[in-house]
Amino acid sequence: MALTKLITDLIDGSLGTDWLSTIQTSNFDAEAGKGYFVDTTSSAITVTLPSSPTAGDEISLIDYGANASTNNITITSSDNIEGAADDLTLSTDKVSKTLVYSDATKGWLIANDAGGGVAAAAPLTVDYLVVAGGGGGGYSSAGGGGAGGLRTSYGSTSGGGASAESSLSLEAATNYTVTVGSGGSAGTSSNTSGGLGVNSVFSTITSDGGGGGGNGGQSGTTGGSGGGGGYLTGSLGGSGTTNQGYSGGDGRTGSGAGGSNNPFSAGGGGGSFESGGDATIIKGGDGGDGLAINILNTTNATAASVGEVSGSDVYFSGGGGAGADNLRRANSDGAGGLGGGGNGGDNGKGNDNNPGAVGENGDNNTGGAGGGGNGYGNGGVGGSGVVILRYPDTYTITETTSPTVLTFNTYTEGSDKVTVFTGGDGTIEFTAV
Repeated sequence: MALTKLITDLIDGSLGTDWLSTIQTSNFDAEAGKGYFVDTTSSAITVTLPSSPTAGDEISLIDYGANASTNNITITSSDNIEGAADDLTLSTDKVSKTLVYSDATKGWLIANDAGGGVAAAAPLTVDYLVVAGGGGGGYSSAGGGGAGGLRTSYGSTSGGGASAESSLSLEAATNYTVTVGSGGSAGTSSNTSGGLGVNSVFSTITSDGGGGGGNGGQSGTTGGSGGGGGYLTGSLGGSGTTNQGYSGGDGRTGSGAGGSNNPFSAGGGGGSFESGGDATIIKGGDGGDGLAINILNTTNATAASVGEVSGSDVYFSGGGGAGADNLRRANSDGAGGLGGGGNGGDNGKGNDNNPGAVGENGDNNTGGAGGGGNGYGNGGVGGSGVVILRYPDTYTITETTSPTVLTFNTYTEGSDKVTVFTGGDGTIEFTAV
C-alpha cells in the first residue's frame, strides 16, 4: 500500500514541495503542498492557511525580500498553530518556515525553522486601579477633604458602590497616558476651604480629584468624593462623582442656642467606600472609609509605599476627618477614613490669639484626603493619587516620554506583572518579551 502511494506521488508530482515561481507581494491564501517566496519590501503580508486541512498537509514560506523584520509576515489559520489559536508572526529577515498539519488539537506544527519568527504574543488585557489626589481640609472647625475618585477593573467593586469596570484590551507598541494626580491644598486662612485634588488618568480612564472641606458657612466641594461641610448651619457635604466616591458629611447637625452652646463641628469628607460622617453636637464627622483593592499584595504595597495596609488588605481613598472647636462644646475632631485619610486637628483649643491644631495631611499615593483644622487651625493637605496596572508577564512597560518624568516600579505576582506609578504625567507603551 505504501509503495503504491509512493509511486503515485512520484507520477503526479505531489511528493515534496512545489515551489511557485510567482513572488508573493500581497496577502494570499496558501495551498497544501506549495512553497512560496514572500516579498514584504513594500508592505506586511498575511498568509492564510487552508481550511479543512488533512494530516500531512505541508506549506513552506521564505522571506524572499529579506525584510520581515520591518514588514512582518503574519500566518493565520482557522485551525490551531502549535496548539494555540494565535497567529504566527515571522519578524526576522531571511526567515523560512515549513508547517505541517497534524490534528485538531495541535493544528499546524513547525517542521522546519530557519531564521526566527515568534508566535504572536498573548492578548494584552490590562487591569487597572486609578486613584486621584485627595482634597484638602478646610481652615478652623472645618470639613474634612473628600477622597480622590477611585476607578478599578480588579475585584468586584469600584468606587461609590459601583461594580468593578471592564478590563482594558490594549495594543503593544502604542502610547498610553499615565497621570498621577497630586493632593489638594489646605485651607490656611480665615474663610478658606480646602482645595480640590488633581485628576489621575490611565488611557481612557479618568478619576476625579477629591473635593475640598468647607470652612465656616461653606459647603464641601464636589469631587471624586465630596468634601465635608463647614461648622455653620446649612453647610452641606459636597457630592461624590458617580461610580467613584461618596458624598461628604454635613456640618453642625447638633442642637444649640448660640454662644458656647453651638457645636461648632463640621462634616467628614467622603471616601470611596462610604459617605463622610455628619457633625454632632460633641464631635466633628469622621472621614468615610476607602475601598480594599488588592490589585497588588500587601508586601509589594508596603515596598511601594502605596495604599494603607490593614490586615491582609490594601485600602485606598479614605476621607478626611472634620475639625471642631473644642471651646464651644464640641469635644473631639473626626477620625480620618481607612485608606489614607487624615484626622481632624487633634483637640486644639484655639481662639484668635491661640491657633488650634492643624488637620493631618492625607497619605500620599493613597488618594486619602486632608483633615479639617480644629478651632482656628489650618487644614491638612490632600494625599496624592496612584495608578496601578496588572497585566501578563509576557509584556513589559517602557516609558516613552522624553525626557522621562514618570516614577514607577514593577513587581511580579504569579503569572502577572504589577506596575505601580507614584508620580508624573507622561506616556508608556507595552512590549512583548
